[in-house]
Amino acid sequence: MVKKAAPKSDYKPADVSPQRRVQRSFAVRLWSIRHSRLLEWFYSRFADMFLLLHPLWKGIGYGRVEAPIKFVEKRVKGFMFDCRMCGQCVLSSTGMSCPMNCPKQLRNGPCGGVRANGNCEVEPDMPCVWVKAWEGSQNMVHGDKILDVQKPVDQSLRETSAWLRVTAQAAAAREAAQAPKTGASA
Repeated sequence: MVKKAAPKSDYKPADVSPQRRVQRSFAVRLWSIRHSRLLEWFYSRFADMFLLLHPLWKGIGYGRVEAPIKFVEKRVKGFMFDCRMCGQCVLSSTGMSCPMNCPKQLRNGPCGGVRANGNCEVEPDMPCVWVKAWEGSQNMVHGDKILDVQKPVDQSLRETSAWLRVTAQAAAAREAAQAPKTGASA
């Protein structure tokens, strides 16, 4: 018995092509890379403001503010950069391109399998994270930070707030610099 084919119609669903879905999923991430200089300036101001709030975070307790800050950080960075919440953000060193989006999660440059069109060897429809990182870093004032070697990812920090960690570290460094020097000098 032969099955009848479904009747043809003029209906074609909008935005269902695989290529269109891929382009849409990378649109904001690629916008962030193109505007890396603006985002670098903004983040610098944001970090300064967050550091000014250190006495508040310390008074409440960093552990107690972690959940609400992480909630906001995850949504903002997830939308803007497709953040994976590794807890050790290096966006300011990688042209606002998150290296955790690399299928191999490489933190210090491309794998060598970048396709001729600049796309990833693992996910051929995705632009290589490191090609985009280089492009973004060229726009930034401190773009040479892409040459800094990054430490391997500490998996114990996954799903924690990088914003709070950076703030606490900057506050500790500032307090250490302001502390009176002790010890005898000869």
